[in-house]
Amino acid sequence: MGNNVKIRYPINKPGYTTRATQSILQYGVGAMVDFPDQTLMTAKPEVWERSVTFIQDPRLARALHVQRFGMPGTVANNANTREGISYVRFPEWYFCPVCRRFMPFKKWESEFNRLTSTTDNEKMNKRPKCLRCKCDIVPANIITVCKKGHIDDFPWVEWAHIKSMPSKPVCPKPELKFRTSAALNEGMQGYIVECETCKASATLRDAFIPDIFDTLIHQDGRTEFCCQGKHPWNGTRKQCPEVPVAKRRGDSSVYFSCSVSSIVIPSNAESEVNQIKECNEYKKILTILEDCDDEDEKLEKIDKRLGKWSEAISKELSLDEKVVTRTLKRLLLQDDDNNEAAYPVDSPEYRYEEYEALAGINGTEIKGSQDFLREETDIKEYDIYGLKKVVLVKKLREVRALVGFSRLQPMKADDMEEPGFVNIKESDTDWYPGYEIRGEGIFLQFDEDILKEWAETDEIIRRRENMADNYDKASLARRFGKKPDSEFTFLHTIAHLLLKQLSFECGYNIASLRERIYYNDANADNRMAGILVYTASGDSEGTLGGLVRQGRSDCFPRIFKEAVDKARMCSNDPVCITSSGQGLDSLNLAACHSCCLIPETSCESFNVFLDRALVVGTFEQPEIGFYSKRDEAGKTPKKANTKKKADTAENEKVTDAKVDVLDKGSLKTGPYTDIWNYIKDDSDDEDEQTMFDELIEASTGMYEKPIYAGKVLYNGQEIAVDLIWKESKTALFLAENLDGFKKLQTSGWNCFCYAAGKIDTNKLLKSIEVE
Repeated sequence: MGNNVKIRYPINKPGYTTRATQSILQYGVGAMVDFPDQTLMTAKPEVWERSVTFIQDPRLARALHVQRFGMPGTVANNANTREGISYVRFPEWYFCPVCRRFMPFKKWESEFNRLTSTTDNEKMNKRPKCLRCKCDIVPANIITVCKKGHIDDFPWVEWAHIKSMPSKPVCPKPELKFRTSAALNEGMQGYIVECETCKASATLRDAFIPDIFDTLIHQDGRTEFCCQGKHPWNGTRKQCPEVPVAKRRGDSSVYFSCSVSSIVIPSNAESEVNQIKECNEYKKILTILEDCDDEDEKLEKIDKRLGKWSEAISKELSLDEKVVTRTLKRLLLQDDDNNEAAYPVDSPEYRYEEYEALAGINGTEIKGSQDFLREETDIKEYDIYGLKKVVLVKKLREVRALVGFSRLQPMKADDMEEPGFVNIKESDTDWYPGYEIRGEGIFLQFDEDILKEWAETDEIIRRRENMADNYDKASLARRFGKKPDSEFTFLHTIAHLLLKQLSFECGYNIASLRERIYYNDANADNRMAGILVYTASGDSEGTLGGLVRQGRSDCFPRIFKEAVDKARMCSNDPVCITSSGQGLDSLNLAACHSCCLIPETSCESFNVFLDRALVVGTFEQPEIGFYSKRDEAGKTPKKANTKKKADTAENEKVTDAKVDVLDKGSLKTGPYTDIWNYIKDDSDDEDEQTMFDELIEASTGMYEKPIYAGKVLYNGQEIAVDLIWKESKTALFLAENLDGFKKLQTSGWNCFCYAAGKIDTNKLLKSIEVE
């Protein structure tokens, strides 16, 4: 097929359109598409090569060993792209719901020609009809597929005869009818295929038994049920030793698309490319080339006029003529001289190139690019524990390409050599179908050392092993790659929580946002720990900046806090938080549709490897989460910067402020060892409890007796204080009362709270010491 296509029928009707993204993903090459009047299968890309607009991503092209990518039907004023994608007819069997006749489409065509006395089948192909009954015919709902990606019509004729009771040989001229039983509770037994010629009939009761064809082939010697090795989408047929299985036409296992995506990371040389693209002379060149009738004429014009065009652009932009010539070749001929080594798309090295550019690790900024623009912020303004960088990605371009598909079992791009992987293009074709998205995003880089230290605690290891056990039992494990680490699961869960919260804040619905996880093992050379949340849809000029605006320091800390807070409780708790396995193949722990799951198109890991307990802990062990204890900025108290906090508190004191100690609480008496032990029992923080042990050992002097669980009035607000020394004007707050500490620390009192920084025990004791 391709150059040997005999007839094409244009179908410009409502309902016969698909978006570019659909044509690459769920309706890609080899997939069936249910249109209003019929079901068709997307043909191989060589058939509709003239109907695409070619886009570039040199890095992805090198990785896939092609030159470019074709985005279908994107230029409305171009006669070629308006033709759209080409399809082939599959399935081929249709039946009439009135007269119940059931036969291949070619026979319906022959009947149409006979009854209309015409050989023009365009009307029949645009809207298949039974002319006897004047009604639309319906495609068969059952097909057969095999593990090697072949697909065929169900063997209706053979089934009707061989499975008949008693079995009959296939008659020379079978005429089938498809009827249903009057009983509604019979299931597949209620569907009957009947031969009008010899009266053979069989129900479909056994059609979906997994090994039914294997039994017919090897026990009964019925080779008619062997796989026929058909690829309708490219018109080929191969010998196949596999035994097919019957599936419904819309079964999700009939087609697994295999696509790869890449964030376009341009070089600084792209600034010259963009200048040339925007100049008037280049736009004139594009107008001239659009008038060319074919590719040969286009190449001839480029060859003859390249020098003249380069000279004109060089004068307009004041650029070196050699640079302009080299750039024009790249733009007009897709002549990429870049011979850099290409990493596989699914490799950590490929992702690290993006991570490096997003985080600015290489120390160089990409300037003058229309595809990539980042703004690094001051991380001190965010004050979120564990975050190393927050980067606002004002411009980005993602290219997603369809490289193949599989049936029955999903596969990845690095499975191209596996028998079940079906490559969608010919070996000499230099492009893959693809599409591009221009958008914006927020990139978060986490501290790899802090994550690693947290992930090595006993309870986190136990949860990781629990998920790993579920992974070993998963039927679709190969689709997910290697086993997930706790760090990856944490990053993935945080990404989902942020996506859900950002969808409420930035104006995009959640299906218009997407995640990209950057993680590599802590022991690897190129360590990664980051997430990119970006827009998954946008026009040719990108988006409006709503997502980037939410990433600034006056918004994002609040959004981050609310995302984490909402994860603390799920409407399905306690079932969800105590789960040892839920979701696809039980590859989620504490994560369900109510708390963590997002649309499939927004998640790059199929909504698995999620566990909010890694973020906020569980009911029984609230301390295990990375953000189990933190203030509203998202910071874990025990990791606070002591010196900075102490200096800040000292500088903010206002000595003339009035603090009234209310007559509440109880005066603690007795030795100070008992007082410190008493307050220690109220603390849930291990590090804070250690601090009280140090106070017990150091309390050797005479000290003022404190008020326990009292309150003070400051600036019209009642503030709860765990220990108050009225005469010494000193207050001690436990970690859970951090808000009170923040309010009172500007009063001029000596305020201490471990959540704000490690307490200097000598300073505390000196402030309450009496003679």
